[in-house]
Amino acid sequence: METYEVRKDNFLISTDKTKLDIDIIHKFLTGSYWAGGRAKENVVRSIENSLCFGVYDEVKLAGFARVISDNTTFAYIADLFIMEEYQGKGLSKFLMTAIMDHPELRVMEKWVLATRTAHGLYKQFGFLPLPFPDRFMMKKNIKN
Repeated sequence: METYEVRKDNFLISTDKTKLDIDIIHKFLTGSYWAGGRAKENVVRSIENSLCFGVYDEVKLAGFARVISDNTTFAYIADLFIMEEYQGKGLSKFLMTAIMDHPELRVMEKWVLATRTAHGLYKQFGFLPLPFPDRFMMKKNIKN
């Protein structure tokens, strides 16, 4: 898959994984409510197996998201965040726009994400609560 890049003012969004700062991503995720304590090797593995979007202020990582998909019918947005110092600058909307506009992802029939925050942001992109939550199931492996 070709690298996808979008610029806005001084910010760049890129799918080039070589630009990602894994240490910063891991540090942010381990402090988050959804990925607290995630091992660094699991962060690396999840990045290797996802379409990743880095948000950069010149070269400094300002945000991140990854998409897990079959590239046809289903896509799941995971680990989306904007670093605290960059929040309030419209970068989450810029990032979501870049994800939705990605040429390989425009054809998706269904998008899913899980969040307890930023519902207003995601509603701007057509996300709604699950219409039939009783049709969805989840299995969580217990860590030993």
